[in-house]
Amino acid sequence: MYFCRVKALFTFIFLCFLSVCSYGQQIRIGVYRDHDIQRIVFGHNGINYSVFADTTYVGELVNEGYVEIQQTNDKRLELFVGIISQGIVDKITLIASEENASIELTPTIPTVKTRKYQDDFEITPGLKGLTIVNIAHMHNYLSGVVESEGGTGKEIEYYKVQALMSRTYAMKYLSKHVKEGFNLCDRVHCQAYHYKLRFTPDIEKAVRATENVVMEDERGNLVDAYFHANCGGQTSEADYIWNNRVDYLNTFKDTFCIYTKQATWEKRIPKQQWADFLIKRYNYPINDSVLGPLVFNFTQTERLAFYHNPMLGIPLRDIRQEFKLKSTYFSNYLDGKDVLVRGRGYGHGVGLCQEGAMQMAKYKYNYLQIAMYYFPGVQIHNIAEDAFYAQRGNLFLCSPYRTED
Repeated sequence: MYFCRVKALFTFIFLCFLSVCSYGQQIRIGVYRDHDIQRIVFGHNGINYSVFADTTYVGELVNEGYVEIQQTNDKRLELFVGIISQGIVDKITLIASEENASIELTPTIPTVKTRKYQDDFEITPGLKGLTIVNIAHMHNYLSGVVESEGGTGKEIEYYKVQALMSRTYAMKYLSKHVKEGFNLCDRVHCQAYHYKLRFTPDIEKAVRATENVVMEDERGNLVDAYFHANCGGQTSEADYIWNNRVDYLNTFKDTFCIYTKQATWEKRIPKQQWADFLIKRYNYPINDSVLGPLVFNFTQTERLAFYHNPMLGIPLRDIRQEFKLKSTYFSNYLDGKDVLVRGRGYGHGVGLCQEGAMQMAKYKYNYLQIAMYYFPGVQIHNIAEDAFYAQRGNLFLCSPYRTED
């Protein structure tokens, strides 16, 4: 019985930890990572912030006050309150006095557009500029991400799907930038996070309605929840884009996005530029009696990985990158002095099609139906509920009234 009590206690502690992580967890996000910020202003925005220089309390940021932080030549920080220098330190921390407080950040060297974020901040010197970390509550972070990635004015069930994908990604890659002093960054190779939630209250409702819900593969691992703007009517196999197959994703026809804004496009490319790329980069057999005449003509009724024939070794993704095409789902033919490329969709085509998901939400599909449509090989779990039922099972196993079979 001692072992059972210890096991039950351990499970209870785990559940408490999970609850804290899910509802009160703060996640460290490196912001302004596309810029080498040398000097930045934090401006008061209605809620007081406590300012600490290293471990020393400096004072409260109130009313119309501001603090300015500059990286010195010897990779330290100079702190100004108003125009008065407070000295040289190694770390500056700003702690909000109220939950969900926000503050404005305005880089001045170089000049970068002002952003507003919620919760706390930590600033340290970096190799090329300031390391600015937003220590945000998970739900505030996800709300900002969903608005940055999903836009405004959409159905709430669509926002729930985007929240589900964003949470799954954040939890899977919490250690992505740990060596730099934060969990994730604000760039698109993590998740776009360029402002606090501003325009769409339904996004916060969607984030809270999907609290603790994530997507896992059949082995219980968090999945990569890939998404793109528009698949053009057919999603892509992952290995067409990245050479690696993803078991829970397979190409399929998607009719929800074919009449939406980014479903079709076209682009003209000078025929000599087109030919030079294929011949010089891939040694295209221009003198071959069969393939030679086809250098400017290519038809793709279903998504393919290669131009004409896999044996030529010309990935469509390379053509897309070279000519800055919106997708790899295109056909082309010679039109005068140009190659006319007519394409479908926008983005890599793997996983969820955002415009298709938006249409599904308009047709009153719920977020679970939308998620399973685009990720048919995943399992959707509420990790808090899973842990709760696991605890109940452990307590039953340890019950003195339980009899062995």
